[in-house]
Amino acid sequence: MSEETVIIRIPKRLYKRIEEKITGTIFSSVEEYIIHKLENEFPEEPVYTEEEEEIIRERLRRLGYIE
Repeated sequence: MSEETVIIRIPKRLYKRIEEKITGTIFSSVEEYIIHKLENEFPEEPVYTEEEEEIIRERLRRLGYIE
């Protein structure tokens, strides 16, 4: 990973349960599985240009959600 990381501690019993659950799946490690789950739970907010924001606002106006 090229991003900075931090250490998070979880109970060993939970680690073992995850390890068993991911056996034979696409996940090569408990860390990879946890990162996947957290990224799904906390997706990055999209960044829109001013032009994209105006298009969105106009669509919402036409749909009657904003005036």
